[in-house]
Amino acid sequence: MSVPPAERGFTLVEVMVALMIFGLIASAGVALLAFSVRAQGVTTTRLDDVGALARQSSLLAADLAQAIDRPARDERGTLLPAFVGDGTSVTFVRGGWSNLDALPRSTLQKVSYRLAEGALERIAWPMIDGAAALPPSVALDRVRGLRLRYRISGAWSDRWDGSAGAALPQALEMSLTRDDGVTFRQLFLVGSGAPPRPPAPSGAQAADGAQPPPVSANAR
Repeated sequence: MSVPPAERGFTLVEVMVALMIFGLIASAGVALLAFSVRAQGVTTTRLDDVGALARQSSLLAADLAQAIDRPARDERGTLLPAFVGDGTSVTFVRGGWSNLDALPRSTLQKVSYRLAEGALERIAWPMIDGAAALPPSVALDRVRGLRLRYRISGAWSDRWDGSAGAALPQALEMSLTRDDGVTFRQLFLVGSGAPPRPPAPSGAQAADGAQPPPVSANAR
């Protein structure tokens, strides 16, 4: 006796084919979702990295724009040039140090940038002369390589110590290589935003922009 067509079910082969098609669609959906999650994670990481690079560039540009001709003394009292740099570090004195709390301090600040342990660090000093440096802060992490060059009178140099006839270079070039091998080249003007320094009165103590005070033999 034959079974009416309306009462016939699916055969085992048909069920297996349907399950296989459903499995393929589900696998494709899972793969697409996983790809979207990874892409979002990579995009977020990349945007964070670009933001960190932009913040580092803005910080260094602001410091260099306020660089001034103000020699400083180290902890031993040794007089150093106003701007000193080599291929992986640079130290200088900048003006315009904000004093929101009206503390009894100068508006000048000695700062330094250097490559240390895979990061670009910024170091600051609480006083220009004779003070120990504050703990370094990371301006940019995941840095594999750093090269600094200094421009004066149309020529580039890998070192700067003020012996080129000028206390400050006209510009600083930074070539910064990240851990992924990508190199960024940035050009910064030096001293472009520094206000003119008034002459210090004779015999006055060092103040903003004044020359450093003499150091006695006991301080050396």
